Amino acid sequence: MPTIRLGKIELSRLVMGSNPFSGGSHFNPILDRFMREFYTPDKVLEVLASAEKAGIRGWQLHEDPKLLDALPRHRDQGGKLQAFILSEYRNSLGSVPKFAKLPCFALVHHGERTDILFREGKMEAVHDFLKAVHDAGKMAAVSTHNPAVLDYIEGKGWEADFYMTCVYRRNRTPEEQRAEFNEATVNEPYFEKDPERMCRMIRQTKKTCFAFKILAAGRAIKTQEAIEGQFRFVLQNIKPQDGIIVGMFPRYKDEIAENVALTCKYGTGNVS
Repeated sequence: MPTIRLGKIELSRLVMGSNPFSGGSHFNPILDRFMREFYTPDKVLEVLASAEKAGIRGWQLHEDPKLLDALPRHRDQGGKLQAFILSEYRNSLGSVPKFAKLPCFALVHHGERTDILFREGKMEAVHDFLKAVHDAGKMAAVSTHNPAVLDYIEGKGWEADFYMTCVYRRNRTPEEQRAEFNEATVNEPYFEKDPERMCRMIRQTKKTCFAFKILAAGRAIKTQEAIEGQFRFVLQNIKPQDGIIVGMFPRYKDEIAENVALTCKYGTGNVS
């Protein structure tokens, strides 16, 4: 498995995501429920162990109590996945003290909240979060779905240690969609050129980025060729020091082994 470094932390380029663990499919309520029922607390630990055995070294999680409980249990069972945690959605700054006590190396400003604050012109709240995380002794990062946010923070020279960067700008408002494309989608918007836009911005920052939703929250998995194409494009169009975050649902096939193989196949070369 190809690896990258963040300070003293070594991570695999492929990091385990957490939305399937919590039933966050970004698709529909039926799939949400199916995922939640599959992922009991013990099943989460089982899959984390399988991921680590396959060579994955990182885990990105969020404020779901099931996941926050799983992290110390994973460590108690001998697991060594390096974890970074998204802040609470509604209270990013307030969540820093309690999350900083958990066995993680970094805290990340929640991407949904980041993009709302950017839209409202209140980005100083994100800067305050970064400073608070550093004061708590952790690495500090920002998640976003919007390339313009990354450009803004880089232009300000803020103290972000790395970024989480969604390759699909899936939280455009209907008004933003109509302004850009003259119409709005039903449900979340996933536009085919979005990965190109985000990857272009990722390459413009010297800091490490973790690209996520590279499979369009399950919309790009109709064929094996489609899955491989998404891995290939993203891994060949981000920097060699960057990683990807992929949520996994190994109910019908060994997605862990498949994703590891694709990362090894396309994640060892240079940017195209």
